[in-house]
Amino acid sequence: MGDVSLLQSTAARLDSLRDAAEVQAPVIVCNEAHRFLVAEQLRESANAAGNILLEPVGRNTAPALTLAALDCTADDPVLILMPADHVVRDIAAFARAVEAGLRHAAEGKVVTFGIVPDVPHTGFGYIRAGKAIDAQTFSLDAFVEKPDRETAATYLSEGTYLWNSGIFLLRATRWLELIGRYNAKILDAVRDAYQSGSGDLDFYRVDAEKFAASPADSIDYAVMEPLSKEAGECLVVSLDAGWSDIGSWSALWEVAARDASGNACHGDVMLFDATNNLLHAQHRMIAAVGVADLVVIETADAVLVVHKDRTQEVKRITEQLDVQGRCESEFHRRVQRPWGSFEGVDTGQRFQVKRLSVKPGASLSLQMHHHRAEHWIVVSGTALVTCGDKQCLLTENQSTYIPVGTRHRLANPGTIPLEIIEVQSGSYLGEDDIVRFEDEYNRTENPD
Repeated sequence: MGDVSLLQSTAARLDSLRDAAEVQAPVIVCNEAHRFLVAEQLRESANAAGNILLEPVGRNTAPALTLAALDCTADDPVLILMPADHVVRDIAAFARAVEAGLRHAAEGKVVTFGIVPDVPHTGFGYIRAGKAIDAQTFSLDAFVEKPDRETAATYLSEGTYLWNSGIFLLRATRWLELIGRYNAKILDAVRDAYQSGSGDLDFYRVDAEKFAASPADSIDYAVMEPLSKEAGECLVVSLDAGWSDIGSWSALWEVAARDASGNACHGDVMLFDATNNLLHAQHRMIAAVGVADLVVIETADAVLVVHKDRTQEVKRITEQLDVQGRCESEFHRRVQRPWGSFEGVDTGQRFQVKRLSVKPGASLSLQMHHHRAEHWIVVSGTALVTCGDKQCLLTENQSTYIPVGTRHRLANPGTIPLEIIEVQSGSYLGEDDIVRFEDEYNRTENPD
C-alpha cells in the first residue's frame, strides 16, 4: 500500500496525534522470530521504538496488551493499541477520532473505535452503538459476531452498527485492573513472564515457559464483552477514515487501486482479457490471459496462485511445507539479522550461494561450522576477516576461504555497507550448523 510497510505506516500514524497529546515512543509487541526485521524497519523510519517486547509464542491480543501495559505502568499513560496490519487513508480523520476519545480514556473509560460501514461486510465483527456522548462518541451497547449477508445488510440500513476495528484507547493501569478482574490467569502468567524477563539489546525477552502458560484470548472476549454489560464503562468513537484490515490477499485487492477491468497490479504486469485479479510482481514479469478473480504473487523464492475467495487456505500449503521439512514457510529469501541481512542466490547439491550485506561498524559472531566450508568474495566495501588466529582486510574483488571447523568472523570496519558473495560447500548447509563463541547480540544464549 505504498513505499513503506504496514508496520512503518502504523508507527508513522502517531505523528498525527502530536497536536492533541504528548506522544511517547511506541512499544512494539511481536514474535521473537521477527525481532530483527521489526527493529530494522523502525530504524528505517523516524519512529524508533521505546521498547520491543518479544513473545516466545502467540497468545492473542489480550496477553499482548497486558505485556505492553506492564511495560508502561511507571507514568500510567493512555495507551492506544494499533494492530500493524491496518490501512488508514485519512490520517487527519483518524487523529480527530483519537482526540475525541482521549479525554474519556484519561478519565478511566475504555474507548474503542467503530468503523462507519459502507457495505454489508460479513468478514468483520460489529459494534452496536448506543446513547450519544458527543458528536462522535457513543456508549457501547454490544459486540456482535460476524453476521451473514442478510444480517449485515440489516445492520447497514439501521445505522447504529459499526465495524469492530480492534483499535483501543485506555490507561495502562485500567487495563491491568480489568484483565485481573475478568481473566486473572492471563494477568498472573504474563506478569510472571514479564518480571522474569531480561533485556537483550533493543529487545525485552519475557520468560518463555511462563508466558506459554498464559491462556490465549482476544481483548474482546477477555475483557470488552463482559465490560460492555456494565453501563457507561465502554465507549465507541465512530471512525470514517478510509480504514481497512488487511488480513488476506483478497482484502488487499479490495483496498488497492484497480484498473477499469478490476485488476490491481504491482510491478511488471501484462494483461489481456483479465478481470478482477490481484497481481503482484517483485522480480519477474507476470503475464495473465483470460483469467478472473485470481491472486498471483511473484517473489524471489516462490509464486502463489490462488482464487480470491480462497486466500485464507494458503495455510494448507504452509502445512505441507512443514511436513516436507522445507524452509520456505520459515524464511524469506532475504533474512534480516542484527548485523544486516543475507539473501539466497542459488542452491544445489552440496553448495549454496548467498549475498551478505553487513552494516557499517557491525560484525557477525565468532563462529564455526562442522559441515561446511565458506568462500567469501567482497563486492563492495571493506571486510575485516578473522580466520583461526589470523586477521586480514579485504577490499573490492578480493576473496578468502574459511575451512570446515575453523573459527571465523566477518566484520565491517568501514562507513559504507559491506556486500559479500558467500559460497558454501559441504555435506550439510542448514542455518543450525553454527557454533557461536562470541556474539555482540547475545545469540550464544539465544541462538537465531
